[in-house]
Order: sequence, then structure tokens, then C-alpha cells
Amino acid sequence: MVNPRPLLKKAIVKKRTKKFARHQADLFVRIRDSSWRKPKGIDGRVRRRFKGNVPMPSTGYGSDKKTRNYHPNGFKSVVVNNPSELEMLMMHNRTYAATIGHAVSSRVRRAIVERAEQLAIRVTNGAAKLRAEEDA
Repeated sequence: MVNPRPLLKKAIVKKRTKKFARHQADLFVRIRDSSWRKPKGIDGRVRRRFKGNVPMPSTGYGSDKKTRNYHPNGFKSVVVNNPSELEMLMMHNRTYAATIGHAVSSRVRRAIVERAEQLAIRVTNGAAKLRAEEDA
């Protein structure tokens, strides 16, 4: 069967694609690549939102409700660990795509991909950990 086309027709627009840099991450190598932490100092310029300082995350940077949690391929993602879990996606195959869990064996992966093809469900990582059969 052919993979279904996504139902989402609206363009996915991100207000900000850069990660928020932690305050003073440019000064210290040990925190250069660390995730955002809210500054809590009493005199902090970033916390007080002074002009010209590092921007802080806020609700205003949130995505559009209609396109939130969608992948660039137009589907939302659901982690699947066995073929029977695909049944819940049967009626929603134009909104959700299956993503095979990382600890799933290659035998079960093959079964999931086969069943997803029967149900016309998109599998985002269908080719992962699958090698062609070697004839010896």
C-alpha cells in the first residue's frame, strides 16, 4: 500500500529555531553547551530583562496550536514497541506516524513494518536496524 498523505495543510512556522543560551555561557567553557537555566540572582541583568541581554524563554515563543508537535513531514509521532500497538493508529493514519522504539529487536521491527504497510501507516524509522537478507 502507498504511504498516506498527511492531513496537516498549514505551514509549520517556528518563531525561534535557535536554542536559548544559558546566562554567561559564552564566558565559561564548562557551561557552553548546557541547556537553559533560569537566572535567579538578585542583580541579574538577564532576569530583569535589560535591553541588549540574552533573551529568556517565555510563552510568547510558543508554536501555533494547530501545528504544535508536528514533524516536518506533517505527522505527529507515536512510539510503537510491537505490531499490536499499530491498531490504535489505524483510524488516525493521516495525523499520526509510528516511530519504532529503540530497544525493539530486528525481528519485531520487520513485523511492525509489515503490519504498518497493511494498515497504511507511515513509519518514520522503518529502515533502521534492518539489513538485507544475506544468501549464503
